[in-house]
Amino acid sequence: MKGLDDTMDLETIASRLRHLWDRSGLEEAEREPLLRLMSLFAGLPPVPDPDRTFPEQSRLRSALRERLLGEDWDALEETFLELYCHLHMYDAPYSRVERQRMNETGGYWCHAGGVSPLLKAGPWIGADTVSADFGAGNGLQGLLFQKLYPHRRTVLIELSGRMVAIGRRLQEWLGIEEDRVEWQIGDVCRLEPPDRLDFVYLYRPVKPFGEGLRFYQKLAASLERSPKGVVIFSIADCLRAYLPAHFQVFYTDGHLTCYRRT
Repeated sequence: MKGLDDTMDLETIASRLRHLWDRSGLEEAEREPLLRLMSLFAGLPPVPDPDRTFPEQSRLRSALRERLLGEDWDALEETFLELYCHLHMYDAPYSRVERQRMNETGGYWCHAGGVSPLLKAGPWIGADTVSADFGAGNGLQGLLFQKLYPHRRTVLIELSGRMVAIGRRLQEWLGIEEDRVEWQIGDVCRLEPPDRLDFVYLYRPVKPFGEGLRFYQKLAASLERSPKGVVIFSIADCLRAYLPAHFQVFYTDGHLTCYRRT
């Protein structure tokens, strides 16, 4: 492998990832989505970035490709996760008014939900699925659900118009068709939840008090009305108290809680 440079092609990236996989210790069921994610981040060119939203992406991408030439899975995974968090924008550019609103409702400022939900979602997303992310930030998580498991439509709901504009660049970067993603700019507390959802992802967009309490009540009522077998992936879960008993937990690790309507 000595002598490979930034011209490393997708086939070589995939081959190196398969070689290093045996050192990961991860579940076999999560192998393919994780390797596909890593291939995307290592193989795609940098995100178009005219306003330097992602100042570290080129350095991190180069470091990721360099790690592929070594034999250390842990170092490779660490660099991949650092690039993922950078593109997720943990230092989100909310305006003063938007930050005030986030503080009032107890929302997180675009914290990365991690790759675990992405790796576990495959069995619950089919070609006809309509998914939604409440408090989507720049939409990276919802876009990656769509990229890994192509489905009918992804609805991304976000307070900040600037974050949505950045998200549209990420959508183009990932090569996701325009009609597969519906962007909604607005406050999750004041918008009505979309009807007939099949898969819901949320990372505690608000705390369950005041307007936030009414958000969870409205969302639970909307999911109760859905005629389909809805699946919910909830990070830092605040939804449990408002769901009817026939929404059952099928996975939890203290960070991610997953429900399905039985």
